[in-house]
Amino acid sequence: MYPNNKLSQSHPTRRNRLVPVGAALFFLLAPLVPGSGAGADKDAAAATGEVLQNSEIRQFIEEMATQHNYPPEALRELFAKVHFMPELLERLSKPAEALPWHRYRTIFLTPERIGEGARFWHEHKETLARAEEIHGVPAKVIVAILGVETYFGQHKGKYPVLDSLVTLSFRNTMRTAFFRRELEQFLLLVNEEKILNAHELKGSYAGAMGLPQFISSSYRRYAVDFDEDGQRNLIESIPDAIGSAAHYLAEHGWQREGGIATPVAIGKTDVTDDLLMKRSGSEPHIAFSDLRARGVVGDNVITKERMKKIPDGEKVALISLETETGPAYWIGQQNFYVITRYNHSNLYAMAVYQLAEAIRKNYPPQK
Repeated sequence: MYPNNKLSQSHPTRRNRLVPVGAALFFLLAPLVPGSGAGADKDAAAATGEVLQNSEIRQFIEEMATQHNYPPEALRELFAKVHFMPELLERLSKPAEALPWHRYRTIFLTPERIGEGARFWHEHKETLARAEEIHGVPAKVIVAILGVETYFGQHKGKYPVLDSLVTLSFRNTMRTAFFRRELEQFLLLVNEEKILNAHELKGSYAGAMGLPQFISSSYRRYAVDFDEDGQRNLIESIPDAIGSAAHYLAEHGWQREGGIATPVAIGKTDVTDDLLMKRSGSEPHIAFSDLRARGVVGDNVITKERMKKIPDGEKVALISLETETGPAYWIGQQNFYVITRYNHSNLYAMAVYQLAEAIRKNYPPQK
């Protein structure tokens, strides 16, 4: 097990070690910018001038040096290698979560992903069982999180994290404060974890990293050294990724052996705004007994039995998902809400839940 002070950011062993070169660890050795020779040097020089001549970036560097005692020369060296990536702005404006549910689910609920999830579970069953014992998060949910995020580590992102965060911090009009905080957290992470060649670390277009796709602030706060090698390595270590994903959910209020979601039928109930979840990812806001009194029932024998196990006073949410034939209604419990702490989207949480159930039904995998 990892130590009880899970959030330690000054691990004495880890801070005094350089991250070792691995197949895909913190050193992604492919060149950041294609090309070589005088042409590439000229392009790099132009990019350097553009970034370091930006007054907001210069001010940001000064603030990092002043507030965090960060060596300014190290910051200038990092930013000298940054390239703005304007193509990210379009990606940011068109997230997958904008799709209707019936299209969104087809991205993740595929036979290939389900089968790969069952194989991943079988291969790492001991680690998953240990994470479940410690944190109370079922193995199927941890596997589904990693399956939705990175196809079980096979697609961890192709964008240089530093380039992404700088672009979204200083060339973006959406959520700039958020991305600047994440840029600050990324630089602190680089310094604490002694990450070399940090400008070559790749992730999602929004700067999420590793198998569980942690943003920098989550990496610093929730990543754990689950394989006890002295490093919190979400890029390459599957045990660290498993333990960290479970730890993240537990820290956000996961209820051991609690329910997640149940499909329901509305019947003659008028679905009014006070019943439906007001905003995707909102906390459960209505007592289960109130929903039942308004005519919300299980949509089949199995779900009716499942609903009998929900305490009358438990806060739940009534969720509407857009299908090809009209709205589908679900009750979301506390653990559904916790999954939305990973990604503030009901579509995301439902994809994780349904993928988890599909993987469970196909476990153990057929040989």
